[in-house]
Amino acid sequence: MSERFRQAGVKDAERLHEVIYEAYSLIRELGLHWPAANADVTQIRDNIEQNECYVLEADDKIVATITLSKGDEVKAVTEFPFIKWFAVHPGEQGKGYGDKLLTWVENAIIRDKVGAAAVTLGTAEKHPWLLPMYQRRGYESIRAFDPGNGDGVMHLLRKVVDSAAFARSREAAGEVGAS
Repeated sequence: MSERFRQAGVKDAERLHEVIYEAYSLIRELGLHWPAANADVTQIRDNIEQNECYVLEADDKIVATITLSKGDEVKAVTEFPFIKWFAVHPGEQGKGYGDKLLTWVENAIIRDKVGAAAVTLGTAEKHPWLLPMYQRRGYESIRAFDPGNGDGVMHLLRKVVDSAAFARSREAAGEVGAS
């Protein structure tokens, strides 16, 4: 079996739509207001063009995707990059693809390419397994809030991907000893 990480192009929009739509079925069932949950092919294409969308292919078929946002979703709260639209096709779940893609993006993209000390993402407390999954991966909640849209408590999570650079950034911000 061959696996390959790469940045998505607009030619991938239809397959990404299938992966994301199928993967986000629980999000829709929970009534969460996440843009990716109901995105159509045009919105998927816009996401690819406006952000950095990455995929993991297994045997030349996209099985997982994640987006590094180029927008301003959390700029007022954190200076670190924000990832979103993380999905593994349900038929491919349980094979480690999500773990591999997220680890690759955290290291090869966030730490090595972008040069950031940490990465952020958001998730809902009412989702039955996402928050604990991210916490097991080393993410910590840095802000909990209720957006008032019926989603309940949301968490902005952060994971340090370069400890030395993170310590330097905290020192520069006057937060010596802060994590």
